[in-house]
Amino acid sequence: MGSAEEMHGWTVKMSMPSVLAIVTVFSMIPGGVLSDTRGAQGLEAQQLAQGSTHLHRRLKRGWIWKQLFVPEEDPTPRVIGQLKSDSDRGEYSIKYILSGEGAGDAFEMDEYSGEIRTLKKLDREEKAFYVLQAQAINRRSNEPEEPESEFIIKVQDINDNVPQFQNEPYVSSIPEMCPTGTTVAQVTATDADDPMFGNNAKLIYSILQGEPYFSVEPKTGIVVTSWQNMDREAREQYLVVVQVKDMLGLSGGYSSSTTVTVSLTDVNDNGPTFQHHLYAFAVPEDAAVGTTVGRVMAQDGDTGINARMTYSLEDDLEESSTFIIKTDPVTQEGVVLLAKPLDYETKRRFVMAAEAVNDHVDTRFLTLEEFRDRTTLKIVVEDVDEPPVFLSVAYEWKIPENAAVGTAVGSVSARDTDTVNNPIRYSIDKRSDNTKAFKIDPNNGTITVAKALDRETTNWHNVTVEAEETTLSHLSSSVVVFITVLDINDNVPRLARDYQPFICEGTQAGELIQLLSAVDLDGPVEGHHFYFSMVSEKHINPNFTVRDNQDNTASIVARRSTFTRKDRTQYLLPVVVTDSGSPALSSTSTLTVSVCSCQPAGHCPTGGVEALALSMGVSLQTLLGLVVCLVTLSVLSVLMLMVRRHRRKQQEGLEVEVMDLELPETVSQKVLYYGEPGGGGADLGFCQPVVPLRHHPRRRERRLRREDVRASIRMSLRESHLIGPDDEVFRQFILDRLAEADQDPYVPPFDCFRTYAYEGSGTPAGSLSSLESSALELEHEQPVSNPRPFMVKLTPWYGGGEEDTVF
Repeated sequence: MGSAEEMHGWTVKMSMPSVLAIVTVFSMIPGGVLSDTRGAQGLEAQQLAQGSTHLHRRLKRGWIWKQLFVPEEDPTPRVIGQLKSDSDRGEYSIKYILSGEGAGDAFEMDEYSGEIRTLKKLDREEKAFYVLQAQAINRRSNEPEEPESEFIIKVQDINDNVPQFQNEPYVSSIPEMCPTGTTVAQVTATDADDPMFGNNAKLIYSILQGEPYFSVEPKTGIVVTSWQNMDREAREQYLVVVQVKDMLGLSGGYSSSTTVTVSLTDVNDNGPTFQHHLYAFAVPEDAAVGTTVGRVMAQDGDTGINARMTYSLEDDLEESSTFIIKTDPVTQEGVVLLAKPLDYETKRRFVMAAEAVNDHVDTRFLTLEEFRDRTTLKIVVEDVDEPPVFLSVAYEWKIPENAAVGTAVGSVSARDTDTVNNPIRYSIDKRSDNTKAFKIDPNNGTITVAKALDRETTNWHNVTVEAEETTLSHLSSSVVVFITVLDINDNVPRLARDYQPFICEGTQAGELIQLLSAVDLDGPVEGHHFYFSMVSEKHINPNFTVRDNQDNTASIVARRSTFTRKDRTQYLLPVVVTDSGSPALSSTSTLTVSVCSCQPAGHCPTGGVEALALSMGVSLQTLLGLVVCLVTLSVLSVLMLMVRRHRRKQQEGLEVEVMDLELPETVSQKVLYYGEPGGGGADLGFCQPVVPLRHHPRRRERRLRREDVRASIRMSLRESHLIGPDDEVFRQFILDRLAEADQDPYVPPFDCFRTYAYEGSGTPAGSLSSLESSALELEHEQPVSNPRPFMVKLTPWYGGGEEDTVF
């Protein structure tokens, strides 16, 4: 233990002020910083606690340092202290090394002397102290002479920060008329300087603006009122400027200021006051109920809920109920409204009192009477030319439907309420009486029946009657007249529907055949009651009877039980229906009762094939056979019609082909040639197509040209009978036509078809041309001495006519 203390002990050599400074430094260091795991700081603290003498006695060597404080904001590098091992003999054999916070940046250490210098100015508000480590190493052996030691450099504070207000801006409100000393707000300022070092961070508050209404507590910054009865209506807002200084307000310190906005809130310290003692208004007499007559306003200096008021009209004045007054919730005005209709001829002027009272009163400031005020209203009624007024709002009349034309229904009456009392004419609005069932006397307003009435068609009429003044203004008004048409018994009763009763074969006597009911268009007040009976006859009906059920229904009952279709298929049964009107009316309906072969369930077919068979009196099998025969005949007729149409189309096709062979009619036909099979027998071969012609836009011109050629040929043929085929003119004409045909590129090759313009003479075969053939000339008899084949002229097949062959 003793050897360890000799090797690792610390020796401190310093003056008493240095010791006190070091103690101060270590007293401000957190406990965790001073407790090193290697025991260096603990050992230093132990040595300081036992005193300097005891340390010299126990430790053989240790660190020696001087002052370790540095003032902030000092830009001059300076030595602030020295660390030195007691083994340092001044031979520079010890090397000192500095590490930790700010080493090499803010501080440096002389490796030979151990002096610590500042490298830049420091700011205590950024960092208040630095924790560094120092080492002493033997230069020869490069071994540590002392264990690493940790120490602290503290930055001393100076007054370099201005106090700053927090939580700005400051806005506050207080009620008006508040007592002196009422707290307004509290301002708070902070100073970044060290509060433990001098007066740098000690602040004091004062008022720069706002006196004498406000003051501030110097140390707490609480702003209070210092003036009583501040009136919001006189001044609503105050700006209080508060200043704060550090250094307790001494010279050389810093200061700053802030503004506190103080608003006075309203209290009900003012009552309503009318600006005038009399308000006059005018309103026309025809103004509708609810019309605004005018507005009055009671001034109140307060705002919000304190300015709300209610207006009222005094009830003790005459005719005050004609008008009412309401408070406008937005403008707090009193709105005078018309509550009853006005009449200039009855009353022309109204005088009443209006009162305004605050809804919320505060007796701390005013008495109850001071929260109300009153004024006088004068309302004058203006005369207006008004339309006539009917004596009744609506008229309701009744008239029987059998009333004769000209019968008076009732009278309407209207009068002119104006002082002039103009004459009035009455009329019926045509749009309300489309049937023109009524008319009115234009002078006295009497309404009469204009045409016959029918309750079953229209049971009531809504007629609009107009009354119009005969003056130039033509003012008019209208009234509704309701006319109810009363019912009389003018419609006969009848059966409710078209009954088709039937009776099944084998029905027993007394069985119900059909239940009957009746209807009547009339509407008696006590309700309908019908009576059913059979037509009175000399003999009793042996087949059926009608039984009145006394409940507006009747039953048809069979009298016998031997009904068969073989005997009779239908029976006619007249039924008489009588109503209970006065006078009573009746009608007779004849029912057809059919005898039916009912189904097992008792149902008689009323539709379909079976019903049709029954109605025809034949069996179902017979009717089906007839239907099948009709269907077969219809199918055969359709097939025959289709075959006939097909044959007709084939014949029409052959006719079209024959028509296409007519070369003189169209150029687009096919060029034909004659075929002579079998080496020229007696059979005539039909024409066959060879070459189709080309279509061309000049088709019409070529057709016209052919017409010219045809005319030339006719003329030449006429002349040929005179001049003969050897004539020079005829030969030249043929050559010209051939040359023209050969040189025209738009014509078909006519040389494929032999065209003969001249019928030669002298040949025993006769002519092959149809130019002069006007009718079919067939030689049925041929001389035996003539061996030439039988030839037929082509005119019948080519359709040559008189125009082409007769010259």
